[in-house]
Amino acid sequence: MTKFFGTGVALITPFKPDLSIDHQALATIVNYNIDNGTDYLVICGTTAESATLSKQEKKDVIATIKKAANGRVPLVLGIGGNHTMAIIEEIKTTNFDGIDAILSVSPYYTKPTQEGIYQHFKAIAEVAPKPIILYNVPGRTASNMLPQTTLRLANDFENIIGIKEAGNNVGQYLQLLKDKPDDFLIISGDDDLALGVILAGGAGVISVLGQAFPHYFTRMIRLGLEGKAKEGYEIHYQLMEVTSHIFEENNPAGIKAVLEALGLCGATVRLPLVVASDALKSKIKKSVVQLK
Repeated sequence: MTKFFGTGVALITPFKPDLSIDHQALATIVNYNIDNGTDYLVICGTTAESATLSKQEKKDVIATIKKAANGRVPLVLGIGGNHTMAIIEEIKTTNFDGIDAILSVSPYYTKPTQEGIYQHFKAIAEVAPKPIILYNVPGRTASNMLPQTTLRLANDFENIIGIKEAGNNVGQYLQLLKDKPDDFLIISGDDDLALGVILAGGAGVISVLGQAFPHYFTRMIRLGLEGKAKEGYEIHYQLMEVTSHIFEENNPAGIKAVLEALGLCGATVRLPLVVASDALKSKIKKSVVQLK
């Protein structure tokens, strides 16, 4: 699935001050990314504050992104959670026209066993009409999908095509890269580790920061895919400071502060998240000026 090589971005959902969705800003961000080299877009992931969106709002967000993208890049739709039967029902009732794959997070909060995680994704794989990219993010789910579980799924289901691995665990990345099937994609979900993962054999990244600096980020990732470590790390070092800043308080408050500084949208988030502090915004603005 070469369409998912390179730089994917986990799009935010921009909000107006009254907390309604800013569809104009969302379309602007989509065009900004495509025009600056982003390879594919991820819709309604964690960074989109999908937990705070109603069913209708999700449909409206998908429609806005589809219209703005206009078939120019692949689209990946986030559908996941800890209620397996509800996810299956959502998949069965979703219109997948124009959607190229599903990103599905490992069950959160309930802390299933590895067998439970396997059976959860097995049930999803058996009904999904599109390829599935698994998503492991232990910092949010409170459980880690171990490499052996990921690889078992990769070997058992042809429509499970890759994993967005976001455990910030280099050893786990390397285990997956070492033992994966040839056509299974290991995609970094850690902006700070992405280049190293790609140089070790990864397929690319699904990035938070990339949507703010797609020109820099896509260039770095392409250099990694070409094995040009020195040139890639020159860009990595330029991005290190702002990468650290955007995760200081919470995601997506940090990346929204960056996008606000770039004039692409406001910084508003929905509760229980709160906007980035003035101190963080000040640091972010300094970093943005250096990268413009």
